[in-house]
Amino acid sequence: MLPTPLISTHPDRLGGEPCFTGTRVPVRTLIDYVEGGHPLGEFLADFPSVTRDHAVAVLELARQALLSQAVISAA
Repeated sequence: MLPTPLISTHPDRLGGEPCFTGTRVPVRTLIDYVEGGHPLGEFLADFPSVTRDHAVAVLELARQALLSQAVISAA
């Protein structure tokens, strides 16, 4: 069961950095791993408090946010 919301912030936790809900793992860390070419499994091994389903759901949120910004091109 995934937490709702998937991402949360708290001013007293890591300076308000958005984290995976129920953990102290910043979402930025997952993005950094992906940008660095590391597999999802490596991130999950390094941060066992984040489940695979939770990480995939957060990546899906990011995908949806990016695609919602697409502009129709008249090429």
